Amino acid sequence: MDGILSLNELFAQSIIAAARVLIGLLVFLSFWVLSAIGYRMVRRFGARGRLKPDVRELLEQTVRIVLLLIGAVTALGTAGIDVLALVAGLGLTGFAIGFALRDAISNFLAGVLILVYEPFARGDHIAVSGQKGLVREINLRYTVLDGEGERILVPNAQLFSHVVVVAEEKTLST
Repeated sequence: MDGILSLNELFAQSIIAAARVLIGLLVFLSFWVLSAIGYRMVRRFGARGRLKPDVRELLEQTVRIVLLLIGAVTALGTAGIDVLALVAGLGLTGFAIGFALRDAISNFLAGVLILVYEPFARGDHIAVSGQKGLVREINLRYTVLDGEGERILVPNAQLFSHVVVVAEEKTLST
């Protein structure tokens, strides 16, 4: 009888584990749908609010990634996985990666600040650290300038730590 009772307990525990995994998947699926809705809402409100496309895209991706990460952690917790150790491990790993990638992260944050505060925009002529040209693109790592027959990639952190000269419209026509 003990063998049958153990088999019954194993079967019951398997049913409970399968139910937790299924509920965890449903939780993640609901966050996935919520991230798609959040993405569309930011796109719609960004277009109505006349946000610059670069800022709108940044907000759209941020909303999507944050909701998916929260959904993944919530789903794992619902499935019965100890997320406290996972989150602590990710925190330590994030610290180590952040320290190793501090230049890339500073460029990213400077790119976000440039997109938000708009000290210059696409189409402006700027000069920084001996480089000058027409701003073609502002992405999260570099600002792309078209110089005299060359394409110049200026790290965004450099644009925040050095003097940037933005040419006025009057000087462009002369």
